[in-house]
Amino acid sequence: MDTPTFLVFTKTTGFRHDSIPAGVDALRAIAAELGGKVEHTEDAAVHDPVELAKFAAVVWLSASGDVLGELERAALADYVTGGGGWMGVHGASTAERSWPFYKELVGARFIGHPPGCTPGEIDVVAADHPSTAHLPKRWAWTDEWYSFDARPEHVEVLLEADESTYEAGDLAMGAPHPLAWHRRLEAGRCFYTALGHDVSAYEDPAFLGHLTGGLRSVVHGE
Repeated sequence: MDTPTFLVFTKTTGFRHDSIPAGVDALRAIAAELGGKVEHTEDAAVHDPVELAKFAAVVWLSASGDVLGELERAALADYVTGGGGWMGVHGASTAERSWPFYKELVGARFIGHPPGCTPGEIDVVAADHPSTAHLPKRWAWTDEWYSFDARPEHVEVLLEADESTYEAGDLAMGAPHPLAWHRRLEAGRCFYTALGHDVSAYEDPAFLGHLTGGLRSVVHGE
């Protein structure tokens, strides 16, 4: 693949994030930095074995709700387990609740967040990953603080929320509270970050570096 093409998929049947257009623009710039380009779509039919084979990685940017048919689900599962790369950003953990395999792909399912975007602090627990190597050990950040149904299994956690630095309320997970992680899924590579609610995130150099490293990490050969 001379010029890598990254699929950015943003179909929503649930909550629609206002930051999706900013995220697509940011991913276009990131792809260009990596010597590639983005194909952006909300057409689920792109999840087809022939179509997916064209892409260096697939990014679900705040996709929400059930968005794929059964054949499309099978195509994505085969793409990833066969060696493809998948990256989920923010609302992607709210998608495909009726598909058991998707929990393996994304790692954990979103259950809620305290109201609004609020300041807090993040512990970088794995600083040797491309998505975190540029970050300080304690990262002050403002976002929606996602909580999950369980801590993800079979992953390396990269970022953890410090719940003492924001009001977690009845959504407290206790420590550790993972926010970003990566894993191998058979021959494929997966990365998920819960960050990225607000439009302003996609102009922040630290967060853009986090996305860039995440995308790099799921592309074979990087």
